Amino acid sequence: MINEQIRDREIRLIGEDGEQLGIMSAREAMKIAQEAELDLVKIAPTAKPPVCKIIDYGKFRYEQSRKEKEAKKKQKTVEIKEVRLSPNIDTNDLNTKVNNARKFISKGNKVKVTLRFRGREMAHVQQSRHILDDFAELLADIAVVEKPAKLEGRNMSMVLAVKR
Repeated sequence: MINEQIRDREIRLIGEDGEQLGIMSAREAMKIAQEAELDLVKIAPTAKPPVCKIIDYGKFRYEQSRKEKEAKKKQKTVEIKEVRLSPNIDTNDLNTKVNNARKFISKGNKVKVTLRFRGREMAHVQQSRHILDDFAELLADIAVVEKPAKLEGRNMSMVLAVKR
């Protein structure tokens, strides 16, 4: 809230250079702000009494948007990368997939390892579980199993995340 929108009976006022001017009515504070040719901005509406500051509102909004942009830059979004396997995968192929997953995990992403069953492979689901266990074991030095292997339709999948 700024200027005339502030309807509180009394407020705590902070001057343009940060010093406290004390508790006063909103009208008095508005007069002081107009004399300084600045805006009266409510900073802490939940405080008792609410805290208002005399500042240039346009500059205040610009500073706020810059702070939000900086905070966004520092955020790291974690993606889930997927590695697909089949039940009759050979050891060299498995090692290649493990190396790909290792790259993803070292970059800070999570890896979803999916074992796809087609046709008659569905009859040997339990014998194929060891493939996912071996995969997790090969990455045990840098990754931890976040979500254990689970059969969902024709796919068995687990999620690996960076070890902390």
